[in-house]
Amino acid sequence: MEYLVNEAIEDYAFLNTSEEPPLLQELIDGTNENMGWPQKLSGRLVGRTLKMLSAIHQPERALEIGMFTGYSALSIAEGMPETGKLICCETNPRAIDYAQTFFDRSEHGHKIEVIFGRALDTLETLAEQLDGPLDFTFIDADKRNYLNYYLKVKELTRPGGLIILDNVLWSGKVLQPESDIDDALVETNRLIAADPNMENVFLTVRDGLNVVRKLR
Repeated sequence: MEYLVNEAIEDYAFLNTSEEPPLLQELIDGTNENMGWPQKLSGRLVGRTLKMLSAIHQPERALEIGMFTGYSALSIAEGMPETGKLICCETNPRAIDYAQTFFDRSEHGHKIEVIFGRALDTLETLAEQLDGPLDFTFIDADKRNYLNYYLKVKELTRPGGLIILDNVLWSGKVLQPESDIDDALVETNRLIAADPNMENVFLTVRDGLNVVRKLR
C-alpha cells in the first residue's frame, strides 16, 4: 500500500493512537513472519477505529467480509458487548487456522464465528443464521465485489446500523481509474454518497475508510 499522506505524518498518527492489546501485537508479528501478504492487516489506525466504533455502537450482530488473520475481527469483538456475535467470512484456510489460535486465547474470541467460503454465498443464507438484522459490518475483501457486498449488506442492515468499507481510496487509484477493480470502488463510493437513505463520512485514514450509517 502506498502512503497517501506524508509518511512522517502517518507515523506520528500511529504513535499517538492507543496501542493494541499485547495479543494483537503478537498477531501482527506472527502474520508478518509466517503469512503471505501481511500488508493485508488493517493496522493500528483502522483497527483502533473499528474498536472505538464498535464500543460506541455496541452491536449485537456484526459481520466481517474478509477476515485474513483476525486482527480486525478481534478489534471489532473487543468493543462488542459480551452477548454480541461477529460472523467472519474468509476463503483462506491457513489464515482461518492461524486466526483461530488467537481467538482461542482472547477473552473476546467467543464472540467470533468464522464461515469458510465465498462471502457472496454466505450472504445469501446469512439472514437464516441471525436472530435479527445486522448492526455493524466491516467490508475488506476482494474489491471487484465491493458493490455486490455493500448492496447485500445494506439490505440486511437495520436502520441506524453501520457499514464500514476499507481501502476505498485504493492507493489513490480511484482518482484515475484504469481497471475494473478501480471502477468497482469508484461506483461503490459514488452510490453511497448519492443515496438519500444513507449518510456517510469518507475518512482518509490509511487507505481510505468509508463509514456509512443506514438511515431507513
